[in-house]
Amino acid sequence: MNCNTFYNEAVTATPLRAPMEIAFDYTRSLGPVLGQFMTALREGRVLGARSADGTVHSPPFEYDPVTSLPPRELVAVGPSGTVLTWTWLDTPLSGQPLDRPFGWALIRLDGADTAMLHAVDAGSAAAMRTGMRVRPRWAGERVGSIRDIACFEPCDDAPAAVQPSAEGAEGTAPVTMTVTPIRLRYEHTASPGESTYLRGLAEGRLTGQRCPACGKVYTPSRGTCPVDGVPADEEVDLPDTGTVTTFSIVNVAYPGQQVTPPYVAAAVLLDGADIAFQHLILGCEPGEVRIGKRVRAVWRPRDEWAPSASTISHFTPSGEPDAPYETYARHI
Repeated sequence: MNCNTFYNEAVTATPLRAPMEIAFDYTRSLGPVLGQFMTALREGRVLGARSADGTVHSPPFEYDPVTSLPPRELVAVGPSGTVLTWTWLDTPLSGQPLDRPFGWALIRLDGADTAMLHAVDAGSAAAMRTGMRVRPRWAGERVGSIRDIACFEPCDDAPAAVQPSAEGAEGTAPVTMTVTPIRLRYEHTASPGESTYLRGLAEGRLTGQRCPACGKVYTPSRGTCPVDGVPADEEVDLPDTGTVTTFSIVNVAYPGQQVTPPYVAAAVLLDGADIAFQHLILGCEPGEVRIGKRVRAVWRPRDEWAPSASTISHFTPSGEPDAPYETYARHI
């Protein structure tokens, strides 16, 4: 997840906002049915599955909705079909099939009894209609993916031309895996307590907020004490030293990772706080980290301070003796 620096509003009472992005590649094995479907797409063909009641489903089902068994037969369908219903998209989003206005449609391919969802490049909303005959526009390089059909286009029932594809050449291995990029962009508005915490980081301070009823100090602030249910709005300055209460050693690499494994992600209980928060522990071997270890914050250079959790680069051993067990026992 990419958490960008929050916008620092001129009025400090205004909650901070920041654009966020969550992105990953979803990878799954296809199994015998969808593997055949994707392999056929790579070859410029479309398959459907015939159920026990004779209904042909395309895309094919993995388990018959009538018998709950795998399909007994895959049959060729289309590739042309008929638009059953549609909606028009004036402003395509990044990653969608086309970079110009297009229609999303449910298309029943010839020989199928169910519809598939795909894009239709009709040119304009005025040209789009229910009952329109369409055919696939095949991608130039096909790899065994639903995107091997780049989109559908209006047709006069002439067959869709299928260009040879190196990936789809006869004799290549069946398609067994698929990778789908997943991306979500949104804007997060920080709560008043979180905004206070983030503004403190931009000033080189760590802050918490105290509950007036039980006296517990929360950092970052939760706004309301989860114990007493009352606003925790008394601001408290906290030191940048603390204790490791639990930790995990990260050994697995992943796309976008900013620290080379192995490294430690730990829950750090700041001195004077009553709740731990997660951060990196660097500056020592992962095997040297333990519960009770004393650590201190490593701040980025002054000109990089911002209302962002990344203002603190990481925590590192402070050189102090381990904290007494009773000081962190209830946080393990």
